[in-house]
Amino acid sequence: MLAPPTYSAPVCAYVLIAEDDERQAEVLRQYLEADGHRAAVVHDGQAALDHALHTAPDLVVLDVMLPVLNGLQVCRRLRQESAVPVLMLTARTEEEDQLVGLELGADDYLTKPYSPRVLAARVRGLLRRAAAAPDPRGIRRIGPLAVDLGRHEVTVAGRRVECTRGEFAIMEAMSGQPERVFTRNQLLEVSNGLDRSSTGRAIDVHILNLRRKIEADPQQPELLVTVYGVGYKLTGGR
Repeated sequence: MLAPPTYSAPVCAYVLIAEDDERQAEVLRQYLEADGHRAAVVHDGQAALDHALHTAPDLVVLDVMLPVLNGLQVCRRLRQESAVPVLMLTARTEEEDQLVGLELGADDYLTKPYSPRVLAARVRGLLRRAAAAPDPRGIRRIGPLAVDLGRHEVTVAGRRVECTRGEFAIMEAMSGQPERVFTRNQLLEVSNGLDRSSTGRAIDVHILNLRRKIEADPQQPELLVTVYGVGYKLTGGR
């Protein structure tokens, strides 16, 4: 019997930075990437909202003073669709402005000017908290991957992936314990409840098919990787 799922912060989280100051945005991107994350940058609120809803980042760093849509508007609309952690950046020091952001659903805020090192530490803390409290809708996020238990579907950077029953069972088990190495026998246990004649070879076929669907380069997998002599593990990418 497999152990109950445990949750940990993504090894490589996907962070969206919404900041209209291009120089500051580039500094943040460099700090977050030095921390092992992948980062995307947008410079207005509408682009931030569109990107967040289509690519499902692990966390959004959101400046309040954005053009087109401001950060408070983005946060309000984002909360209607997503539980992604939001770290708001504000040049305003008034307590009322900070409370408005938190009431709209922001998870934390920093007042400008701030240290990029402090921001990187806040990001790490928010990711740990998000991992310890999974999405209440039953969505598990590992890097660009999202496994929706309720809808029985998998997406990669917002793109839906069609999975067979056995493939989804493997993704469900592995997404519950990212970075854990699963043996072929353990994956057989969760994927072949109806066919007891299946062998470890069937798991290899499932893994091969999943890689074709979720990897940018199936020949050099970064998400569903082999641990030689043991089995397979699901990671957030490099």
